[in-house]
Amino acid sequence: MNFNTTDTQIQIAEMIRDFGNKHIRPHMMEWDEQQIFPIEVFKKLGELGLMGVLVPEAYGGSGLGYFEYVTVVSEIAKVCSSIGLSVAAHNSLCVGHILYFGSEEQKKKYLPKLASAEWIGAWGLTEANTGSDASNMRCVATKEGNDWILNGTKNWITHGITGDVAVVLARTGDPRTSGNSTAFIVERGTPGFLAGKKENKLGMRASETAEMIFDNCSISDAQRLGAVGDGFRQAMKVLDGGRISIAALSLGISKGAYEAALKYAKEREQFDQPIANFQAIAFKLADMFTQIQASEALIYQASDLKNRGEKMTKESAMAKYYASEACVRIATEAVQIFGGYGYTKDFPVEKFYRDSKLCTIGEGTSEIQKLVISRNILHS
Repeated sequence: MNFNTTDTQIQIAEMIRDFGNKHIRPHMMEWDEQQIFPIEVFKKLGELGLMGVLVPEAYGGSGLGYFEYVTVVSEIAKVCSSIGLSVAAHNSLCVGHILYFGSEEQKKKYLPKLASAEWIGAWGLTEANTGSDASNMRCVATKEGNDWILNGTKNWITHGITGDVAVVLARTGDPRTSGNSTAFIVERGTPGFLAGKKENKLGMRASETAEMIFDNCSISDAQRLGAVGDGFRQAMKVLDGGRISIAALSLGISKGAYEAALKYAKEREQFDQPIANFQAIAFKLADMFTQIQASEALIYQASDLKNRGEKMTKESAMAKYYASEACVRIATEAVQIFGGYGYTKDFPVEKFYRDSKLCTIGEGTSEIQKLVISRNILHS
């Protein structure tokens, strides 16, 4: 396995750094405090090809692989993890589901608009009472002639209000039975497709999270993704890639927090010397850097398997689990290194600290990742 950074990754990182300093950094605290979803930023990112990173050029995308995708998400997250989260959710969930399981007609219809960010994508699996217990979902789809009628609510949906198109998983069989869900593409503006409550979150506040409500929402069978009853299997494959997304998001937060702490430790003086000279601080930085390197190795291992089309359920779960937990530890230590200043909004580590925790929850909690990993190693 060769994980050496490519010229393309270097160019992407430089482009994102320039873009972030111009379009994101000056406004990110205002967006965070007011929970503003800056849709114009995503339109600009679409112009740069960053909203369809993995989409083939034939469908209007950039046609890149997972190494480049990890670079995109992590570099954006180093600046603002809220923007990184929305880029990741759009690319890996909505776009990824249509890319992997859509018909040729569906791909031609939706992928160019999503890849350009003309349309923003959402993905609906989670419900109020069914997070990890997805086979017991209450959002149902009933077949009536050549149409499906959707009824129910999806919660914790990134772009649940703003998204122009959503991939939605609905139950089409009995609760807790095999093959009981089906995926559908639902466009905003479809009668009965409504936006619900917007969540007031601890972190990732500029990434919109809201309910999607379906009230006798009628869609054509042409909007069905794949076979009836295949929804959960599709979702699990989509989440394999999604876990790399959250791992990359975690990596970006970790790097951002570490770099801020390293710089501060070299500049901040106590007892007439930089605090980086004290072993208590130096050892914290050593731990942070080591965990970043380990996270990166796990992420690129999973990405390499994904690029080659090989099974990587265990590897993506390990990457997501380790990188997200490391992210929380690193952000916590960054605040500690900054001391009282780290607890203020004048320095970036306060935001990294708040944003980090979602990484251990979204797209499968750490406990679910350990369940996936243990099942794979016990039954291999």
